[in-house]
Amino acid sequence: MIQKIRQFFADVALEGKRINWPERRELVESSLVVIVFIVILAVVILACDTILEAVLHFILDSGATPAA
Repeated sequence: MIQKIRQFFADVALEGKRINWPERRELVESSLVVIVFIVILAVVILACDTILEAVLHFILDSGATPAA
């Protein structure tokens, strides 16, 4: 059992040495793409939320007025 655990960690260390890390420029560009996408998604969600809120206020307010 202990030998299997040692072999596992040896394999993990070997795989860790095989990792191909991105260049700094590639990492920065990828990070910027993710940040821009998150900002765009946040704006879209904000717009949908605002529109749905306005629609719900319109529906609820128009039904709440008593008939004369």
